[in-house]
Amino acid sequence: MRLRGLIIVAAVLIGRPTASAAADQPAFSYYSIGDTHSLTRGRTEAALLLSGGGEWDVDAFRWFAAKAGHGHLVMLGAYGDGEDGAHFYRDIGGVASVETLVFNSRAAASDPRVLAILAHADGIFIEGGDQSKYVRFWKGTPVARLIDKAIKRRKPVGGTSAGLAILGAESYGAMDGGSIDSPTALRNPAGPAVTIVRDFLHMPFLGHVITDTHLTARNRLGRLIAFVARVRTADDPDAVGLGVDQESALCVDARGIGRLFTSKGGFAWVVQPASRPTVRAGAPLDFPLVRITGVGPSSTIDLKTMRVTDAAFHKSMAIRGGEVSDLADR
Repeated sequence: MRLRGLIIVAAVLIGRPTASAAADQPAFSYYSIGDTHSLTRGRTEAALLLSGGGEWDVDAFRWFAAKAGHGHLVMLGAYGDGEDGAHFYRDIGGVASVETLVFNSRAAASDPRVLAILAHADGIFIEGGDQSKYVRFWKGTPVARLIDKAIKRRKPVGGTSAGLAILGAESYGAMDGGSIDSPTALRNPAGPAVTIVRDFLHMPFLGHVITDTHLTARNRLGRLIAFVARVRTADDPDAVGLGVDQESALCVDARGIGRLFTSKGGFAWVVQPASRPTVRAGAPLDFPLVRITGVGPSSTIDLKTMRVTDAAFHKSMAIRGGEVSDLADR
């Protein structure tokens, strides 16, 4: 156990505007709830919380609190006024404090106050919103390096929605200001709207994984397949996809074993190519065989091998001319 060095409790601290921030907007805002300088009661463990967005699964987030040693969480976002941190502290519980950093500019990612807060976190959680802001504000900065370092220091890292989208080795960054849908991605997977971001965060067990969120609710399986095809042909021939449904979370322990928590019958979706995709600029996707495996509450997945035990379902799919068709299971 250790004593926290921060002294601001239930307060708001505003970062000073900088040349890169708008004159009427601070570089960052800070919110805190709980006792930030109390002892951390338990031992922290390396872990990943991969949440698909929407309402949080309470059991999954309590698992995350336990992996953080029931200590001090830091939440990172680019909008809001600390309400998610207050929700975690009051409704999830099991932590000594939650500090929230809301970024308004890239300058904040080098601010010593921000870095000191992150360096002392027992767990780091990235909120939803707009992942392009996270890329623009954090990529190649000390904040990104501290997120990477947390896992190496046996601290859990998690993300929901946009916060999960950036955890994969290669991420859909939504850098054009929109959020591409499945038909558009399948019609032109090499097009400018499929904005793949590389070399951002480096999470264990996600070295060849591209993630996606809200999978069933927003009909995103097609676009995840398109992302995998794009990455396989452009950069990583071993890339696979991992999507998570809303109100669901895949909780991955230090061994790389993931278990799904869901309150609404959701799944995690594993996309594994079984053929070579054809990706050409301006042309629709051709992908003769893609295997889809469902991870349910009774399943486990080993992210080192992407093998699923007691899978909820298996599907085989083909994409021809950008159109998806189900095949008989093979």
